Amino acid sequence: MEHTTLCSHPQVHPDHRFRSLVGKQSWNALPCKVRARFGKRLSGGESIVYQGKVVSMRMNLAGRLLAQIARLVGGPLPYDMSSVNQPAVVSVTEDQAGSGQFWIRQYGRASGFPQVIHSSKRFAGPTGIEEYVGAGIGMALRVRTGQDRLCFESDHYFLQLGTRKLRLPAWLRPGALTITHQGLGDGRFLFSLSLQSKLFGELIHQDAIFSDMED
Repeated sequence: MEHTTLCSHPQVHPDHRFRSLVGKQSWNALPCKVRARFGKRLSGGESIVYQGKVVSMRMNLAGRLLAQIARLVGGPLPYDMSSVNQPAVVSVTEDQAGSGQFWIRQYGRASGFPQVIHSSKRFAGPTGIEEYVGAGIGMALRVRTGQDRLCFESDHYFLQLGTRKLRLPAWLRPGALTITHQGLGDGRFLFSLSLQSKLFGELIHQDAIFSDMED
């Protein structure tokens, strides 16, 4: 049986998968720390961990309802406002069976067990990268860069049934999702999640600050 190794200095190798999605020029314009985080591939079975805390969170009524409904398919959206100022942990593990990575985000709560969100990023599909959140549900992402950040934006959502992928119609889409990784310097970065709906406006927004453990 294989075991996942959690350590501050896992074995890493150069990785150009994210660079190929945004282009060499845009990639080189990113802060070196951002490039370092997304430009390495972990050895099989190892994980890298980032620790921090949630610093802000907003949800309107429609967002609260959606986050609760999403718990039926694994809870891919933050749903508890009490996670603000609570500890947060992100771990990234290379997917040995496929071409991608496993991401686990753990958010502390004021009471009760922490919320754990797990997803799998795979370098496939029409946009070059897809994220699966459970129950066969996934979304194709488009990756772009800003002055000091890497942004992942939902292109479309789909349901995978065996080897087939069925695009979800507009009325079943939860909204436009944007996840931003912004370098803050000193080995820290801001993780922002924003879910916007044309009909209901901003559904959910969450900001969390993490640090590189190796620093």
